[in-house]
Amino acid sequence: MSALLRPFLDRWRFVALLISGAMLGAAHAFQTFGGLAPCELCLKQRTVYWVAMGVSAAAMIVVRLPGGPRWREATCWLLACVFLASVGVAGYHAGVEWKFWPGPASCSGGGHVSMADLKALLDGGGVKMPDCDKPAWVFLGVSMAGWNALASVMFTALSVAAALRERRKS
Repeated sequence: MSALLRPFLDRWRFVALLISGAMLGAAHAFQTFGGLAPCELCLKQRTVYWVAMGVSAAAMIVVRLPGGPRWREATCWLLACVFLASVGVAGYHAGVEWKFWPGPASCSGGGHVSMADLKALLDGGGVKMPDCDKPAWVFLGVSMAGWNALASVMFTALSVAAALRERRKS
């Protein structure tokens, strides 16, 4: 198993960049081609992947600078923290969908709609975002947020494995 993972762990910063881009691409494909509009918490999950892409790209540059190799392990730990944040955001969203806890009032049906909001809508303004507490898509009993939480756990674990591998190499 470790021989299978070794090429990915040795290039983890680049792999994390590709994974994050793929997750964002999948989310945009569900939106564009599947017609699944993202809710507020869905967009927050995407934000974490944008951060992961930025951290990955910056880390790829940093480790190639003079003295940069000493940062190889730290960059993998940083990516582990970013992906762990993704676990938190996606897990929170999945919990909102399962009604384990309330979501933000702005996207869980509890928000206040003012007359100004209604007038803006009638004047051609945007429509309300989907509710965060209603999953737009479910596969094998798990919502998109749930699948994202599971994937993020895996990405966190791979980041930790890459950091530990960097430690052993140095």
